[in-house]
Amino acid sequence: MKRRIITTGDGSNTIQIEDWNEQYHSIHGAIQEANHVFIKHGLLFFIENFQNRGPIHILEIGFGTGLNTFLTLLKSGKTKTQIHYTGVEAFPVKEEEISQLNYVKELKANAELFSELHDSSWEIQQDITDIFKLIKQQKEFKDIEDKDSYDIIYFDAFGARVQPELWTEDIFKKMFDALKVNGVLVTYSAKGSVRRAMQAVGFKVEKLPGPPGKREMLRAFKEA
Repeated sequence: MKRRIITTGDGSNTIQIEDWNEQYHSIHGAIQEANHVFIKHGLLFFIENFQNRGPIHILEIGFGTGLNTFLTLLKSGKTKTQIHYTGVEAFPVKEEEISQLNYVKELKANAELFSELHDSSWEIQQDITDIFKLIKQQKEFKDIEDKDSYDIIYFDAFGARVQPELWTEDIFKKMFDALKVNGVLVTYSAKGSVRRAMQAVGFKVEKLPGPPGKREMLRAFKEA
């Protein structure tokens, strides 16, 4: 399928899959969306409400361009939070596409850190900083079998319009099982079918205001 780099509403880049008319991030702003959904309502919410002394374990469903990972890495440095990050991706982004992304410039961040995220080997845990550990796993989401392992899940799969099989009860049961008690899952989606699939497997689900260009998003909890 044909892919191209496009500029979103906040000036940051994303990848568009033209055959699907689908993007890796919101056309209204890639960085804005990631910060709102995954950092504000995921990571920072968890730190404020559930953080203990140990590291926070995060699972990202759709490593993609590495934007969510990069923002989490930067926030870990600012908040002095230890993070163990697992990024799952079935189809890794190509190097030539990564080189065209402008996240370092837009965030005025360290280019070496962004490169380290993408240059790190797959399937091997890497120490990106002294408080941020990363492991990237190349596999399909249906093959995730972790149990009670994560504090936060960033659910950032392609939309249900183009890949409905990623938003089913079967997938969300795997997410529920992978979370620890009091774990949190956040996603940009607010579809009724997605909310109902989450609730059917045991999640408590709430609607939150969405990022720019989107009315709502979902946050789900695995309660004791």
